[in-house]
Amino acid sequence: MASTTSTLTISLLIIIISTTLTSVSAQPPSECQTEISGECYNKAESLKLKLIAIPTILIASMIGVCLPLFTRSVPALHPDRALFAIVKAFSSGVILATGYMHVLPDSFDNLSSPCLAEKPWHTFPFTGFVAMLSAVATLMVDSLAMSFYRRVSGTGRAVAEVVDHEMTPAHGVDEHRHEHAHAHGHGLAMSAVEEAGKDGVDADTLRRYRVIAQVLELGIVVHSVVIGLSMGASMNPCTIRPLVAALCFHQLFEGMGLGGCILQAEYRTKMKAILVFFFSTTTPFGIALGLGLSKVYSDNSPTALIVVGLLNASSAGLLNYMALVDLLAADFMGPKLQSNVKLQLWAYVAVLLGAGGMSLMAKWA
Repeated sequence: MASTTSTLTISLLIIIISTTLTSVSAQPPSECQTEISGECYNKAESLKLKLIAIPTILIASMIGVCLPLFTRSVPALHPDRALFAIVKAFSSGVILATGYMHVLPDSFDNLSSPCLAEKPWHTFPFTGFVAMLSAVATLMVDSLAMSFYRRVSGTGRAVAEVVDHEMTPAHGVDEHRHEHAHAHGHGLAMSAVEEAGKDGVDADTLRRYRVIAQVLELGIVVHSVVIGLSMGASMNPCTIRPLVAALCFHQLFEGMGLGGCILQAEYRTKMKAILVFFFSTTTPFGIALGLGLSKVYSDNSPTALIVVGLLNASSAGLLNYMALVDLLAADFMGPKLQSNVKLQLWAYVAVLLGAGGMSLMAKWA
């Protein structure tokens, strides 16, 4: 599952690059070819702001996603403590608002642009349709991934039991071969997922956390590349200047949400590094890509509008599903919050603060 997520992420980046290059040859209608002029069109100033934005957003992203990973050394922020539940609720609210207040409206703007043909783009709500399909597809991935993990883990445990009963010293097999076979049988079970987490989390819950972390990463990566590409191709410093600050806060809080999921998934160091790397670098990569294509790329190109709009709709459906079903519903219906009404109310406040703060940022980003 981990390698599949990385492969899907790389494939999506390739698709975005190829379709962006294709949009160069697709000429928009004449009314969509007008360039910004005046004080808000300055290539030199825009370039300077973009070069500042790349390392700034990279650092903010790394801080956001890594911060929860170091909370294990802080007793008050341990995953089984009440404060962790409140912080996670805040982060889940941020992800929820990202889907509803940032990604979904952008998709509506893209696919309802006057630069697109009247039919079919203005006669059918493609944004809502694609977001709905994306949510259903996320449910399918969620469900099938859990089934796969359970099946592989169950098969491994069955093999281990057979080895335990049949490959014993009493049947004439020497102790060394018995120990080797015993370790091999249990290795099959452990290869799917560790039997229990560091905090005593059962195997099924740990699998669930891992699926959530990987699918959530995929949705965030798509959105991050798209927003970075748009910023990198822009020549409008009046837009870029506030966008840099807004994106730093955006990546910081969104990274905290993802980092909390990665922490609960209890990955090994290598997998944690891969997830952190992809999250931290995708927005700067998008900016660099847009910067390189700024002379030929047009935000108003029909192909660019369609590709970006559909990707945003897909990302919105995924993020909305993950935030509501896998993060908020799972926590609020779980035993920790259900058994503590006071903590549950504080968690609701945290969700509203996270969603409200992220919604406010929609004014600039």
